[in-house]
Amino acid sequence: MNNLFILLPVALMLGLGGLAAFLWSVRSGQYDDLDGAAHRILTDEEDGPE
Repeated sequence: MNNLFILLPVALMLGLGGLAAFLWSVRSGQYDDLDGAAHRILTDEEDGPE
């Protein structure tokens, strides 16, 4: 029972930390262009190595 008093706050803090990291990444624009990388890999670069 004593372990529950330790593990519950730790689990809540880790969950809130993950939520805060996710919200920070959304606000900083990490998910704005999801298709850009998929399209860039298909195009040929003119200045590529020879």
